[in-house]
Amino acid sequence: MILKNFKHLNAKSLKEAEKASTKIRSKLIAGGTDLLGVLKDKIHSEAPEYVINLKTVPSLRYIKFEKKTLRIGALTTLSELGKNKFLQENFPALTQAARSVGAPQIRNMATLGGNLCQEPRCWYYRAPDDQFHCMRKGGSKCAALLGDNRYHSIYGGARMAAPGCTSSCPGRVEIASYMEQVRLGNLHEAAAILLEQNPLPAMTGRICPHTCESGCNRKALDAPVSIRNVERVLGDYVLEHSSGAGGLMKAPSKKLKHKVAIVGSGPAGLSAAFYLAQAGYRVTVFDRLSKAGGMLAYTIPAYRLPKELVDKQIAALKKMGIQFQLKTAIGQKEFKELRRKYNAVFLATGAWKQKTLNLENAHLLSSGMEFLTNLQRGKAPMLGDNVLVIGGGNVAIDVAISVKRMGVKNVTMACLEAREQMPAFPEEIAEAVKEGIHLLPSWGPHRVLSTGGQLTGMELVRCTSVLDEDGRFHPSFDPAQKKTFEADQIILAIGQSAEISYADQALKTTHGVIAADPHSMSTSIKNVFAGGDVTSGPLTVIHSIASGRKAAVSIDQCLNSGQGIQAVVERTSASRRIELGAKLASGNFELEAEAKRCLNCSCVAVNASDMAPVLIALDAKIRTTSRTLAAEDFFAAGQGTSTVLAPGEIVCEIEIPSKMQSVPQQYLKFRIRNAIDFPIVSLAAVLNTEHGKFKDSRLVCGAVSPLPLRLREVEAFLEGKSVTEEIAAVAMELAVKEAQPIGKNSYKLQIVKTLLKRAILNGTA
Repeated sequence: MILKNFKHLNAKSLKEAEKASTKIRSKLIAGGTDLLGVLKDKIHSEAPEYVINLKTVPSLRYIKFEKKTLRIGALTTLSELGKNKFLQENFPALTQAARSVGAPQIRNMATLGGNLCQEPRCWYYRAPDDQFHCMRKGGSKCAALLGDNRYHSIYGGARMAAPGCTSSCPGRVEIASYMEQVRLGNLHEAAAILLEQNPLPAMTGRICPHTCESGCNRKALDAPVSIRNVERVLGDYVLEHSSGAGGLMKAPSKKLKHKVAIVGSGPAGLSAAFYLAQAGYRVTVFDRLSKAGGMLAYTIPAYRLPKELVDKQIAALKKMGIQFQLKTAIGQKEFKELRRKYNAVFLATGAWKQKTLNLENAHLLSSGMEFLTNLQRGKAPMLGDNVLVIGGGNVAIDVAISVKRMGVKNVTMACLEAREQMPAFPEEIAEAVKEGIHLLPSWGPHRVLSTGGQLTGMELVRCTSVLDEDGRFHPSFDPAQKKTFEADQIILAIGQSAEISYADQALKTTHGVIAADPHSMSTSIKNVFAGGDVTSGPLTVIHSIASGRKAAVSIDQCLNSGQGIQAVVERTSASRRIELGAKLASGNFELEAEAKRCLNCSCVAVNASDMAPVLIALDAKIRTTSRTLAAEDFFAAGQGTSTVLAPGEIVCEIEIPSKMQSVPQQYLKFRIRNAIDFPIVSLAAVLNTEHGKFKDSRLVCGAVSPLPLRLREVEAFLEGKSVTEEIAAVAMELAVKEAQPIGKNSYKLQIVKTLLKRAILNGTA
């Protein structure tokens, strides 16, 4: 393969290298054996424009012992480490690890700093031409979970990026995190995690389109995890444990002085109210209707969302201290008054205005939104035997199924879109067909039929396309294809628009909705925020919930420098530690089984640096151009990196305390081909003894997890124990007790145990 051209700098000083490395798309090179391979194979979609050579920096290549500390320059080669007589006699684990790296040619070029800072070694990460959507590169999956994982982690993964489920969720709910708690039986902790992004899980667990499931990586194996059903159970748990000792929906006893008004009690308004009340704000929710809940209470049919559940949700919010002022219409005068009386205002009035047709006699048609609202109020209209519903979205489906369940004989849905393009969710369409509703896709309204001012039906025309060449809504019809449909009632469900008559000239609007910043939800008026359907047009409940949370965070930052919601995070984290005893009820075994299907998508690449476990075992410190930190704190799993180094930060020196001099130590490594391979498993062992008993042991495994893994439980067990076969056997089992092998790599467990046994029995002399 041909390398892409790049600019090259031979740095003369660390300061020059630091400055150059802050340039966009730059890379540091210390030995070249790793980076050049990465560039040659085109591992990254974009090659660096600048490569800064550190080997030309003077005074970073040395091995010296002074002031009771072994100091090694970061540019010291592995070959020099392996051949150094002083190190061979006093720090043998260092020389053993250095000599185990690759072939002599590699050791002559590779440096100590380079070995510590190399890019991840995972095959999927390093696949030529950037073949895999790897989490280490900002993707949403780790291909090793369902692919070849023989050389990957046996101790769990590292969360590198949002997994596919979270990436596909408009609310960015940490699904994998709460699934993990469900698997452990900690429903309280799982529910608390869920509430951090979604305060209405009992609602979304029943009506959410669960786009998270479309992003679930499990579907590549069999079928997606049933996330919505798990969320439904957790949502019910939240409502059952909302208040009282350890309650999940509680506000602090000490209130902040700030008052916030929320206009609209739908999902966006309730979401903002929850997070603000939880942070201590004095929250009042205003709504023109007689019941709180907005679309949850009035437009979503009871067969999808039981209304007693909505009532329980509102009651839980009221117990948090949230005030509801219902039957309160907000006009321009009231809007100005709210801005005067309250420190901040959040507008979440939804999209309730039914769109109509520009046809003669359109006034004879009924509104789908009005129909659903009246149905919830117990004011069901007389419909006749034949009802036509115009529209192909979820509201149209809700109307059609509700009409059918009222006993109407013939219910038909007509929409402009072809069946596969209908905007309703596929499962909702399938449910409508199952209910006996007749679908007429690709047909649009042409003429309202009436006799003596009474509706008799509609003439439909064939729709040939809904969008124009630029993707804009501009239906085309074939006038030669028409059909007449007799109907006693025709109900429109062709979309809704926002009713924003309360908006004065100071409140900027665009295309019939309030203009709000998509990140902060701020509007053109200071301390006035807006979210939900009133800013976007009709979207899903989880979209509205997400915008309500964004608004709450922005209001908190505006009024209290973000301290209120930050305090909530700290407070709830502390309370969770108390509540971890809550276990799954006996009837929830199916829930736990479903949670176990979750792959807990994370990066299972391993840290394969030979020098890393040795430095941790030797209690080394790593000095950089900006700080000094313990070797154990140096390694991290990040995008494109295996260290905590910040951009421009460069490793200068390794420091090892003299207390490790001549202490029994060793580096053991299992690999397939001794000449070139990275470890399948490695073990750095410092096993000191006093009077025949272990004292201050340090054991660190490499290539078994995303970070070098210190076996602390084994270390604690060995303390004060004698060196025996029996002790070694117990230690071996302790070492793998918390292991989580995947697929094809369980063989690594035996290697870990074998290396540990060998170290314990042979490494104390």
